[in-house]
Amino acid sequence: MADAAVKSDPTEAMIASLTMPEGTWAAPARADALARLRTMGLPQRRDEYWKYTRPDTLTQIGAPKASVLTNDETPMYDGVDRLSIVFVDGVYDVEASDDLTLEGVTIERLAAADSDLHWAKNLYGVLEARGQTPVERPLAALNTAFATDGILIHVTGKPSKPINLIYRHESDSSDAILHHCIKVEEGAEVTVLENGPAAARFNKVMEVEVADNASFHHIRAQGRDHERRAATHIFARLGAEAAFRSFTMTVNGQLTRNDCVIELVGDDSIAHVAGACVGDGDFHHDDTVFITHDAVNCQSRQVFKKVLRNGATGVFQGKILVKAGAQKTDGYQISQSLLLDGDSQFLAKPELEIYADDVACSHGSTSGAIDEDALFYLRSRGVPTSDATDLLTLAFLAEAVDEIAHEDLRADMTARLGAWLTRRRS
Repeated sequence: MADAAVKSDPTEAMIASLTMPEGTWAAPARADALARLRTMGLPQRRDEYWKYTRPDTLTQIGAPKASVLTNDETPMYDGVDRLSIVFVDGVYDVEASDDLTLEGVTIERLAAADSDLHWAKNLYGVLEARGQTPVERPLAALNTAFATDGILIHVTGKPSKPINLIYRHESDSSDAILHHCIKVEEGAEVTVLENGPAAARFNKVMEVEVADNASFHHIRAQGRDHERRAATHIFARLGAEAAFRSFTMTVNGQLTRNDCVIELVGDDSIAHVAGACVGDGDFHHDDTVFITHDAVNCQSRQVFKKVLRNGATGVFQGKILVKAGAQKTDGYQISQSLLLDGDSQFLAKPELEIYADDVACSHGSTSGAIDEDALFYLRSRGVPTSDATDLLTLAFLAEAVDEIAHEDLRADMTARLGAWLTRRRS
């Protein structure tokens, strides 16, 4: 009885501290998510998929304090023509956002969508619920139950520009719970950009349905708030010949947990998930990925690179599940860390579970320091030690950054990673 109370007591306290939005088409999904949350309980350190990351500050009542930093950098994606949608501390800012009209796509706020026949009724909470098996993700269920707002994106064509979701943090003590639903219809294609810290504590879910022969591109930049705590979840389902590509760059932040759960249910579909993170000091970054192959001739790639210094911690938990009948699966997974000192650590748990016999699956995980021979080579040719270290670090991150298909965005990410390294020189 005492063990049950360890989870039920804090879970009920969290539920009591939040208010569930009422009277919308999402009500059944919210009620279902609440019931699942009560059954699972909030995550604890004893849970298998939380043994490397302490969930405490993500589950305590009230958001921890976090200083608000003035962003003196060039705005993210500044050179890209895009439609911007702004949330300030989890609240949609209509004046800071662009007009939501864009050819080939319909965009609405979750809080404002009130039709009982809304298309999102068949998506909101659906992929999140599917993603609870075989691994429970209670923070995602919490989100589905209590999300106050988000964006609903219905893609029927090929919009001429990306959709940029911008999160701003203007209060030193705030929570933000946002839930986005994205449905990409057959043959359609869209690019979604994300950036910003959002709040002292951020819980976000994105559900993405990619239909046959459709494409979804996702690029996310997390930073620069040193004290940010974030739990993000992407749940995606891919039809035949569909493509899903997601890249995340993370700099700073006290605790970041990024979950990505993808189902390939249509033949010949492709899913690429990549991340590059650079952390310094009191920095804990956790990428947890679960990709299920449930169709023939599908390809998945997981490429994660972490650069850590001054006691920073990086975590990678990645799994490829190949179900019976998912023949000709091509699954690739690599997770690597570059430790710039002896105080940092990288914790990895790569997994393969295969029930088909005609597959090509591989995974690998390594940790290491700067290549001294390469460093000596650069220094012998007049490159200062700090510049040489940064060049080798960017070369290490390049495999993950190269997963970005858009050339300008790829170059921008590389430049920002280089700028972070320059700012953090001893």
